Amino acid sequence: METRLARDLMSDGEWAFFERFILAVRAPNGRKATNHRLVLDGIFWIARTGAPWRDLPGEFGKWSSVYRQFRRWTLAGLWEDIMDALNQSGAVPSALQMIDSTVICAHHQAAGAKRGTPRQGFGRSRGGFTTKIHLLVNAHGLPMRTEITPGQTSDYLGFDLVMADNLPRPSVLPADRGYDADKIREGMEARNVLPVIPMRKSRKKRIGVDRSLYRLRNLVERCFNKLKNARRVATRYDKTMMSQLMV
Repeated sequence: METRLARDLMSDGEWAFFERFILAVRAPNGRKATNHRLVLDGIFWIARTGAPWRDLPGEFGKWSSVYRQFRRWTLAGLWEDIMDALNQSGAVPSALQMIDSTVICAHHQAAGAKRGTPRQGFGRSRGGFTTKIHLLVNAHGLPMRTEITPGQTSDYLGFDLVMADNLPRPSVLPADRGYDADKIREGMEARNVLPVIPMRKSRKKRIGVDRSLYRLRNLVERCFNKLKNARRVATRYDKTMMSQLMV
């Protein structure tokens, strides 16, 4: 058991990065301090394995306590704070960014949340009961912004969701032909961003594309591939969008 658990724990360096964000959102309430490092390990174990919260190994603590802490952190915007800090750090040049989306199947047990499934990012597409993840990545293929929508949502709408004004502005933005729309192209050019987007077959006015730049779009596809190693990204088990936002 100790050997298996050791494989699921963060290194000291990884914990040192997360600790300052966790301490920043922790609200003093007079209770005994929680082992936040072990709680975070438990959250990552759930995300990686896709197991129900009730199946969390006891070594990480009581499953209900780990889930409640996860919910508190999510409501406090912890995951967004971490991503914003990385985006503003300047560690990766912002000149090149890529955007894409992927549709993931939702488990039938994910249905049934209050206020209906569309409000929780569920919909119907060719894949059935699905949800869609929109993703913007940097030149190292690391996530900059994610948004969740129902599976049938067009890439046009997803584009507006992830291209936030508070993010570093790119100079070049490769994307697939799902983003080939005059509104997107004009919006990018107005911001001095070069859109590298292949044409749809239905486009009447022909527009060239730099294929050498377009090949760099594989970075966002590789990012999705790595993210889907976590089973709670590859398949959606959560009823609420809040629980899914950690991706």
